[in-house]
Amino acid sequence: MNGVESASADAPVRLRELTTLRLGGPCGEVAVAESEDALIAAVAGADACATPVLVLSGGSNVVVADAGFDGRVVLVRTRGISTGVCNDSELVEVAAGEPWPDFVAQMVASGRSGVEALAGIPGCVGSTPIQNVGAYGQEVADTIVGVRVWDRAAGAVVELDSASCRFSYRSSTFKVNPDRYVVLSVRFRLPLQSASAAIRYPELAIRLGVGLDQPADLADVSRTVLELRRGKGMVLDAEDHDTWSAGSFFTNPILTPDEAASLAPAAPRFEAGGGRVKTSAAWLIDQAGFSKGYGLRPDATVTISTKHTLALTNRGGASTEELLELARAVRTGVRAKFGVTLMPEPVLVGCAL
Repeated sequence: MNGVESASADAPVRLRELTTLRLGGPCGEVAVAESEDALIAAVAGADACATPVLVLSGGSNVVVADAGFDGRVVLVRTRGISTGVCNDSELVEVAAGEPWPDFVAQMVASGRSGVEALAGIPGCVGSTPIQNVGAYGQEVADTIVGVRVWDRAAGAVVELDSASCRFSYRSSTFKVNPDRYVVLSVRFRLPLQSASAAIRYPELAIRLGVGLDQPADLADVSRTVLELRRGKGMVLDAEDHDTWSAGSFFTNPILTPDEAASLAPAAPRFEAGGGRVKTSAAWLIDQAGFSKGYGLRPDATVTISTKHTLALTNRGGASTEELLELARAVRTGVRAKFGVTLMPEPVLVGCAL
């Protein structure tokens, strides 16, 4: 189906049906785009009428207000993966609506290296450059060579090379300019080889039995990452409320050397470039008294995951405001104890901390 559907008063489309948090109120209309042309038309048509637009694919990194979204929701359902060679490099171009976990599994099965440590992350390919998705020592910025987009300001399809994407930790030019670009497809450089990229995450290296900065078998890396993610409730499972989340709710803080020095000696510290230091948001949250399973009330419908301190989860029947109430409490508690202000990782639509 390609086209725009208006939500009726009797059966409004609710955003909670389209997000992994299962939260969010009604929307005015929904456009389902199964082709690139339909995707561009849905967005450009709304822009021409000054109708607000919310582009969704997997709905895995978004928090939508209980009031919903008064505008057009565009669901990206484009498909297609093509391969080629350029300057002796293996290139793979992927439509924005391809499910990310399936894409990674296909690349691993075909012996293409570079995204194997990103197995199991929910969402679609087109969302990954926006957030510069990363886990277990890999980021999509490591392998992206170009992103084709609909430039809403120019009214044209353009391609941004990796440098123009301005990738940084969980950010990009797409995230900094959220109303300008709609991702159409992403081009990756994924070499054909049986070995993974160098393993840069200590927990993963230990589980694989290899040293840091050493490669491992592609399939072993992917399988091990999936095991680790499942153990933390980070692989979608409709029966497991620990996976009713937006993944990690807060990013790891990037601190100045002085800010890092003020933390307790036990606080994790990682080089973040430019003399700055990254610390662990999960460690800060736990040390501030917010442990796994924490809720503001005994009957809370939103709690911290029982498996992972960084995930805020819908235990069933929750509201977005309840989620934000817990997020604010966590942020306030961490700031009071450590003087560090945590920043949300998901996109907040119609709401704020």
